[in-house]
Amino acid sequence: MVDGSWMQGKKITDSKTIDFIEKALGPKGQSKEGAKSWPGKQVGMHSIGDHTAIELIGRDRPGLLSEISAVIASLHINVVAAEVWTHNRRIACVLYVNDATSRSADAPNRLSLMEEQLNHILRGCEDDDKVARTSFSMGFTHMDRRLHQMLFADRDYECAVVTTDVSYPPSFRPQITIEHCEEKGYSIVSVRCKDRAKLMFDIVCTLTDMQYVVFHATISSDAPYASQEYFIRHMDGCTLDTEGEKERVIKCIEAAIQRRVSEGVSLELCAKDRVGLLSEVTRILRENGLAVCRAGVSTIGEKAVNVFYVRDASGNPVDTKIIEALRREIGESMMINVKKMPGGNAKAPENHRGWAKTGFFFGNWLERFLN
Repeated sequence: MVDGSWMQGKKITDSKTIDFIEKALGPKGQSKEGAKSWPGKQVGMHSIGDHTAIELIGRDRPGLLSEISAVIASLHINVVAAEVWTHNRRIACVLYVNDATSRSADAPNRLSLMEEQLNHILRGCEDDDKVARTSFSMGFTHMDRRLHQMLFADRDYECAVVTTDVSYPPSFRPQITIEHCEEKGYSIVSVRCKDRAKLMFDIVCTLTDMQYVVFHATISSDAPYASQEYFIRHMDGCTLDTEGEKERVIKCIEAAIQRRVSEGVSLELCAKDRVGLLSEVTRILRENGLAVCRAGVSTIGEKAVNVFYVRDASGNPVDTKIIEALRREIGESMMINVKKMPGGNAKAPENHRGWAKTGFFFGNWLERFLN
């Protein structure tokens, strides 16, 4: 039985409760020996077997994912899992790869050749680590957590792009405010935006990367909106006192929310796994004028399950004729499911409206776990 004292607003001290939460959230405390990570950061563990992890970050452009996967396929290396995010014209990827015999693709000469070719694609004519970079790791990482760290370190929040996408109207843009609670000595970060899965995870990850401790949070959902409040202090105990600091926190949280936003069309593909499958699919998407704004790749047994969130490379809504052409071309070798992502102007059914509210008391334990 798990202690329920936290539901009355008390701090969690019971070791069984903490152990239960740790097991529910995932493995913790495993060895990270040999893993490459950002300075001062440790990442969560996520094991998928023998593999080499590739981390890529650079300037996004239509067809870039196709070029990346073509390089990997040309070296006879298979992508067994991957997450790809794009935000503010930047792209961040974490890919788990191995060779055809399911061994880690860690031969130094292969890694060196792959790094050279991938950096050439990412950087174009600019030979600058700040423009793009490739790194390898033999450790394990929670991909979503890592992508937040990579884009935050890349300062994607500083290069905001004004969008005219009608599917994401002003009423759904994140509304973020920061106030000072003098009585309790906290800064209160209030967020109201379109509700979605992993919204709280994304916000807490970014606050943690910014060295803030979340002591208490209130999470409310009134479809299609979410309202969240975070009571925070800096790790040194200070609150957010300057306007510059508040503005930076607002920008970073907004970036964290929008990195995972997907409007438009999602393509769910299922096929027998093989070397070059990702390259083949992304080539077809590119040739049909579609740009990938987010992607997830996973392997279950001998099956590859891929999800691509796509948009027209010109910024226009995806033409239904293109989708039908994709069905004909891709459907010959794999199963394809096309879904229209809910638009920003969708209204919630009246019979589903109503507040659901949850309160959390974090202390600094969650930040230690995320780190």
